Amino acid sequence: MSTTGATADPLATLGSLPGVAESVETVRKAVDRVYGHRIMRRRSNAVTSEAALRGARGSAALSGADWALEEVRRRTDFSGDAEARVVGGALRLTAEAGQLLSIWRQSPLRVLARLHLVAAASEGPETGRPRQAGEAVDEPLVELPLPDAPEVSGRLEGLADLIIAGSAAPALVTAAVVHGELLALRPFTSHNGLIARAAERIVLIGSGLDPKAVCPAEVGHAEPGRASYLAALEGYVSGTPEGMAAWIAHCGRAVELGARESTAVCEALQRGAA
Repeated sequence: MSTTGATADPLATLGSLPGVAESVETVRKAVDRVYGHRIMRRRSNAVTSEAALRGARGSAALSGADWALEEVRRRTDFSGDAEARVVGGALRLTAEAGQLLSIWRQSPLRVLARLHLVAAASEGPETGRPRQAGEAVDEPLVELPLPDAPEVSGRLEGLADLIIAGSAAPALVTAAVVHGELLALRPFTSHNGLIARAAERIVLIGSGLDPKAVCPAEVGHAEPGRASYLAALEGYVSGTPEGMAAWIAHCGRAVELGARESTAVCEALQRGAA
């Protein structure tokens, strides 16, 4: 997303695209339904924990580790093969996201660096900083053109400036742009998909749309399948009004599906308590 030009609040401009207001309203209603469930008054922590697990599972699936939920729940060692490390990274990021809310609005680039450190769980020289010229990116499931290092640096700074300045745009729009921009840029040498979805989670929680983190958008991104996810991302990368609106709508639908997932969790907890 270009952040240059005379528009004082480009995120708010995206909020006026055709169909976006409708997506925002539908998402708000879906989130409100979860928060209005009677189980949320008594066992919201249990719903939050289950949403975190399911969100991590969905994010890992989009990065190539499509494990059954019960396998994610059962496993304790994620240091084995590549898929296990992806799942472990997703779980760590989901846990870390809630600890970074107070820093995000003041220093989003610092948060992104931290997310890469957590996801990579390594101490290589490329860990925790944007990639430099000539460094390869390990993101085989995203085949879009890869911006070079100077473009990445400039666009990251622009994105950080937007976040720090704040916006009148709905939280859904900001979350979609953060997610789309990070996945389009792939600013780190690895784990960019996991990081982009964790950053979206941070925006949704920190904005107050989903303060208890019970509407895991990662579930909704994964449910239609990776092809649908990547097709929507291509709309974002195109930069056209239609493509941007389609990506925001996709992200809205992901939050709705996440809300539906947690509603089912609430219903299961209610049956168990009956």
